[in-house]
Amino acid sequence: MPSPAEDLRTTSAPSRRLTIACIQMEPHVGDIEGNIARSVAQIERAAGEGAGLVVLPELTNSGYVFADRAEAFALAEEIPGGPAMRAWSECAARHGIHICAGIAERDGPQLFNSAVLIGPEGHIGTFRKMHLWNEENLWFEPGDLGFPVFHTPIGRIAMAICYDIWFPESFRLAALQGADIVCVPTNWVPIPGQAEGEKAMATVLAMAAAHSNSICIACANRIGTERGQPFEGQSLIVSHTGWPVAGPASRDGDEIVTAEIEPGAARRERNWNAFNQVLRDRRTDVYDEMLGSEASRGWY
Repeated sequence: MPSPAEDLRTTSAPSRRLTIACIQMEPHVGDIEGNIARSVAQIERAAGEGAGLVVLPELTNSGYVFADRAEAFALAEEIPGGPAMRAWSECAARHGIHICAGIAERDGPQLFNSAVLIGPEGHIGTFRKMHLWNEENLWFEPGDLGFPVFHTPIGRIAMAICYDIWFPESFRLAALQGADIVCVPTNWVPIPGQAEGEKAMATVLAMAAAHSNSICIACANRIGTERGQPFEGQSLIVSHTGWPVAGPASRDGDEIVTAEIEPGAARRERNWNAFNQVLRDRRTDVYDEMLGSEASRGWY
């Protein structure tokens, strides 16, 4: 069995370049048809500019600020059979791309704030938001699928949603399972104490998480004010070094934030010097290697 150092050199990963596009847009609560149409138009635009992976905001299909659970339930859809899934799947097939999108998911009587990963052949996998923010606790169930990593032709892809990125475990568990990229559909809002014009706290968290886990993080945030709730914009793409390679975008404009990365680069470059490699240096004699999760192996 290879040593960790040998594993760093020999673990295969895609070597080709990948263009990621994060769509910053404004979904409108209750306007399913319009939200789908606007998201498809932006996906088409991004694909036409060479994107191979497109990330959409949190709850793109439904909007975010629900009046009550009944409204959230009415705006949710089953996966993979709902109208947003059909439209996004057709778009992915038409352009031969991958799409990660935030979606209100209905599963029997349960509701989830979810993200889906779609490829040219259809639905690949689902992530359900683990850490619910504010009144989301009134509408949604906490996620029950863990932090899966999906192996695709363009790289190993994990997902997180908005408040999940405040928890370091979200990214660490993805990295330990071999993720190259974490897609983050999000609806960031202003944080108490944030000075006027200051960058969103979430952009700092994304940079820190990318650096401390040696993974690329692609965040697509929404814009606008919905039922009195303003959103931050500032979508960005962060390389495995922790430095942004695109964005942050503006706070209030429809934008496509685009960057070209090499998904396998982190596997070759995780060694910071002759002595240190951030995942391998963990003190697993002191704390559990997989943080007590059921994920079975690390890829460091």
